Amino acid sequence: MEEILENLPRPWPAPRPGCKRCANLTQERAQAHSVGDGSRVVDCNVLIRRHTEDHVSAPS
Repeated sequence: MEEILENLPRPWPAPRPGCKRCANLTQERAQAHSVGDGSRVVDCNVLIRRHTEDHVSAPS
């Protein structure tokens, strides 16, 4: 059986500029990282990666 190796950890995904949800997830990720909550950091990264549609712009 072939073994698949991936470079881990993956780089943190970048938020889409101007998207309020991406900005909130990025802020939550930073807070989780600052307190050592690696599980929540991964959760936020997954949500940012999967959040590819319905970007909501912050009010001007």
